[in-house]
Amino acid sequence: MEIAWGALDHSLSNSFSQLHSFSKAWAKRYVQQVKGNTSQQPKYVVTEADARKAIAQYLNQELRTVSAQAWTQTEVLLAKEVIRHQINPDLIDPWAIAKDVYTIYDKAFVGYADGISPERFATDLAPELGSIRAKYTREDARVIGFVSMQFHYTGQLLLKLIAAERQEVLQLYFKAIDDHLYMPLQRAYSAAASHPLSSPVLKVVQTLLPHSSLIARQVVDEIMHANPHHRCYSGPLSNSAVRASSLRDAEMFQTYLWVCLLENNVSAVQQELFPLCVMLYPTLNVRWGLVRQMLALLERHFDELLTESQMAMLKPYLSATKAMFAADVFEEAA
Repeated sequence: MEIAWGALDHSLSNSFSQLHSFSKAWAKRYVQQVKGNTSQQPKYVVTEADARKAIAQYLNQELRTVSAQAWTQTEVLLAKEVIRHQINPDLIDPWAIAKDVYTIYDKAFVGYADGISPERFATDLAPELGSIRAKYTREDARVIGFVSMQFHYTGQLLLKLIAAERQEVLQLYFKAIDDHLYMPLQRAYSAAASHPLSSPVLKVVQTLLPHSSLIARQVVDEIMHANPHHRCYSGPLSNSAVRASSLRDAEMFQTYLWVCLLENNVSAVQQELFPLCVMLYPTLNVRWGLVRQMLALLERHFDELLTESQMAMLKPYLSATKAMFAADVFEEAA
């Protein structure tokens, strides 16, 4: 959307322009998958539109029941973690979370039924999802672990209610929701907007961003082949659900590193990512050795894409993150 800023100063205009372009670049990843999914399918006119509306209406009717089932799954996994990590239970309000789940998924159904592209949906809903994320990370960043898991399980259960051939496109809308809740995207957008267009730091992120999904796929494949017998909570690394979560985490780590670079400090990892991982990964049976492998592979892929001077800008934050997940931190064998 283009806005006439009138008498507002030029620097503010540049900031908003940069935020828009950064957000748009992220959202473009969704439409690439849509094109791949639809290029081989027959074209429908009325029938396809009617089918989408029927699916959206059906899922909307089932949403409250599914959300309750998702909350049960989330509690089974994380209830003990509230006590173990001494999280204030008052910060985890199931009714407030359920309301946000209903609001966001209802908008996903509307977008899907109206034929709005996943790219457009992701862009339009980004500010609202960013506000939800900010609300739940304000007092204790670990609370977002409960919220994002509730949203994720809700999406997974909803997909199981429809035919397999209908899941692939709808899943892209749900992925947009997952990504914006698991990843500090709005924080990255805001940090990017504070840099001038010529910023060398911004250039690093602009270089890596278009490759982030490919990097995640390559990293996850390499880890899967190196650990063929490892089983996470939901199954082996080759399991489709586990792979989807692994891909999201590989992109999540990249996003947190971008935030550190853009903000010129490591607080995003120290105060948010690391505590979240400490709370969630042992419960999900994600070994710390897998995290270290992922960080080493990310560094290798970054090094292939960046110049020496660009890599030098990113490396302090990458090194700090690697130090946090080191074997001696968790008193385990390397």
